[in-house]
Amino acid sequence: MYGVKKLAALVKELEDRLIVCMRCGMCQAVCPVFAETGREVDVARGKLALLEGLIREMFKDPRGVNRYLMRCLLCGSCASNCPSGVSALDIFLKARAILVAYMGLRPAGKVLFRGMLAHPRFFDRLVRSAARFQDFFVRPANDFLGTSCARFSFPFSDRHIKAFAPVSFRSGVGRVDTIGASTLKVLFFVGCMVDKIYPNIGHAVLSALKHNGVGVLVPGEQGCCGMPALSSGDLPTFLKLVRYHLDKFPTGDFDYLVTACATCAYTIRKLWPMFAGDLSGAERSQMNQLAGKAMDISQFLVDITGIVTAASSCRGEKALISYHDPCHLKKSLGIAAEPRKLLVANPSYVFKEMSEADRCCGCGGSFNLNYYGISASIGRRKRESILESGCTTVATTCPACMLQITDTLSQAGEPVKVKHAVEIYVESLE
Repeated sequence: MYGVKKLAALVKELEDRLIVCMRCGMCQAVCPVFAETGREVDVARGKLALLEGLIREMFKDPRGVNRYLMRCLLCGSCASNCPSGVSALDIFLKARAILVAYMGLRPAGKVLFRGMLAHPRFFDRLVRSAARFQDFFVRPANDFLGTSCARFSFPFSDRHIKAFAPVSFRSGVGRVDTIGASTLKVLFFVGCMVDKIYPNIGHAVLSALKHNGVGVLVPGEQGCCGMPALSSGDLPTFLKLVRYHLDKFPTGDFDYLVTACATCAYTIRKLWPMFAGDLSGAERSQMNQLAGKAMDISQFLVDITGIVTAASSCRGEKALISYHDPCHLKKSLGIAAEPRKLLVANPSYVFKEMSEADRCCGCGGSFNLNYYGISASIGRRKRESILESGCTTVATTCPACMLQITDTLSQAGEPVKVKHAVEIYVESLE
């Protein structure tokens, strides 16, 4: 843990960014949390003012400031709409890391991040055990969407969840190292949720890459990208996971690193370099190479290999499909057209844009756990947009968004399928 003087020096590094904020209030119009609470402290402008107050008052209430900083989805809506170009998302992540370094990580965080996520092999074994015994704790909630809910009343029992897959993706396929018809080869960064909850997405990625003649490397050992730890201020665990992957991923063995998780793509491409200050020069060089190769699967298929539009063989009425923009994909990486191109490539669907397609669904990772009431309310607004579109399937490119959207649809009993865009694309290739 840092002392007060060290913390003061670190926080002052943020001052140049903080003073750029003109307090114009434009962030109020786009902040999903502020729309629910109406509290100034829940919008970017209010949080930036808190950080300035922290500097002036020499940390009279750092825990209070940190508590308000955590009431943020990290969706990036404020940053993408700021006329002054304030990178509020970057500031909040750095501030969280600084404050946690000063105050220490809460016991639950130590168990989850440093006891579990920081040790990928152990975490994998733990989830495999949980998958075997989960039926004792959850029961089916919605057969159409394949959701479950808790059998007993305990924290998080008000959710409709997707249970762990009986067999994780990486357990099912093992280590993969193929050569395709093209000269391209990619490393597939699976990510925790694709691996453990949505292995069907992982298999769809492999099918799409094989169809496009791309060689694939799936290392036998992978871990978390580090975003859950970083968003909670645990920079040491984040850096440990970065180093873990630097050791497992030799950069010369592949042309691109692809992932089917918007958050993983954003974290590897943007946040790994941003928070790499404690890495050695050699580590930073390797990390920058990995970050430069990182790409969302939809962007890779559209911009690098080109997609195949199947000849229409659909008879009768086509299904209506819509798309939800994950915040980390559109607002942080600027990727929006590519997933939609995957959808329209399938002739069995008619694409219809929903209203507020790029408005946050309300998941926000740990935000959903800490502030489920606000998260669920934001999710219901997304559900209304989905239902108003009239679609029978809603697609997205983020497993976390899929969990949130599935929860809100399941609780309302709405028969709308939730799929990843790459799954829709692969359907047209079969």
